[in-house]
Amino acid sequence: MLKRLATALALMGSCVLATTVVSTPASALETYEAQMQASDAASQARIDMIEAFGPKELKPGQYVWRDVPEDAGPERVVISLSDQMAYLYRGDRIMAATTISSGRDSKPTPTGIFAILNKMPMYRSKKYDNAPMPYAEFFEPHGLALHAGYVGDEPNSHGCVHLPAGFAKKLYSITDVGTPVYIGA
Repeated sequence: MLKRLATALALMGSCVLATTVVSTPASALETYEAQMQASDAASQARIDMIEAFGPKELKPGQYVWRDVPEDAGPERVVISLSDQMAYLYRGDRIMAATTISSGRDSKPTPTGIFAILNKMPMYRSKKYDNAPMPYAEFFEPHGLALHAGYVGDEPNSHGCVHLPAGFAKKLYSITDVGTPVYIGA
């Protein structure tokens, strides 16, 4: 139910024109309840990963992926900041899991329920020295995105979620504007 609400709010609160997104604060739910729901989703995702892929411990930059039929349901992304992991679901079935690098302590990744507001196959940061952001999927109107980037042993971004390049490319091809993104602590 909250997933549909987040998507509806994101679509109502954003106006997509060409590659420009104008968004209102309604595009994200950063309330305590949304943060708790996102954290619960992240905890459940770890369990789902073990059930689907076995007790694998992924190293930085690794991911697992399996085919899930499109008719299984809509996609959603779940991020676990404490585990430094991202998960892709199609309906209630986990489709993929990967290691990530999220925002460092001085520039933390926000928690809550978001939606993809805009996508760009190649974007360059306007804030950080024209840094490349391949397969950028913006979930926050001030430039935070899921994108291909360095995935190390600990959080190292300025608030974005860095994904392994191969995973980011596959994710980009599957998700759409409006896809929910749950980011849990």
